[in-house]
Amino acid sequence: MLGLWGQRLPSAWVLFLLPFLLLLLLPAAPAPHRASYKPVIVVHGLFDSSYSFRHLLEYINETHPGTVVTVLDLFDGRESLRPLWEQVQGFREAVVPIMAKAPQGVHLICYSQGGLVCRALLSVMDEHNVDTFISLSSPQMGQYGDTDYLKWLFPTSMRSNLYRICYSPWGQEFSICNYWHDPHHDDLYLNASSFLALINGERDHPNATAWRKNFLRVGRLVLIGGPDDGVITPWQSSFFGFYDANETVLEMEEQLVYLRDSFGLKTLLARGAIVRCPMAGISHTTWHSNRTLYESCIEPWLS
Repeated sequence: MLGLWGQRLPSAWVLFLLPFLLLLLLPAAPAPHRASYKPVIVVHGLFDSSYSFRHLLEYINETHPGTVVTVLDLFDGRESLRPLWEQVQGFREAVVPIMAKAPQGVHLICYSQGGLVCRALLSVMDEHNVDTFISLSSPQMGQYGDTDYLKWLFPTSMRSNLYRICYSPWGQEFSICNYWHDPHHDDLYLNASSFLALINGERDHPNATAWRKNFLRVGRLVLIGGPDDGVITPWQSSFFGFYDANETVLEMEEQLVYLRDSFGLKTLLARGAIVRCPMAGISHTTWHSNRTLYESCIEPWLS
């Protein structure tokens, strides 16, 4: 009997181990796939270049490794004074192939004047796939303030009389004048502004309905700005606030463009798609290099 048991023992162990042997022979299950981050497109501001965003690029690479980030190197330096519609066309040609390779969508981070370029892009591009548009200290309702930029460009003019230049055909050839918004000369602004009054839907034009529809394709609008900016005037313009004729700041919900929902702001807010992120203590030229600002207002939305 002992000899018989000794002969059967190997067979019993084979039967016992067979399921485990089969598991070893089966191909390994594929590792779970982690969804990649959406590509990020960065558009610079007045007198800027891609170099200005090296810190922002480092932050994104650190917190969202593998993200494809494109800092568009167009209209750098003095070329950023070119008319904004010309810039919109150039940036449009640059972003179309990036969007085409990102069926899940892209994120836009657009700084200062670049925020207006990006808002125009959202208006004129019928098939854009922008998930989040981050407007970083951008004069979305216009600019009305004396800054070093203006003093360099128009040394003999002050904000009170700059409308004489900006609201002329010659003045509209400068990007700054495309969003110069003098609250004391509203009629001149509405009639002369070849850019801001159009993308705001403040002046009738044949593309108004289509542009509003396009703008509302955006998944989320993140507005960033603050009281210590020092350039955007009033600083609440970064949140679609602006002066009335008495230079009292009216917030976004008090603006006619919001009340009339002329380009979609009211609709975006109603669906919970507008995020406002005010930050104190940040000057205009340091928004894109401030780590705290990045972690609080930008990083959470880069899905």
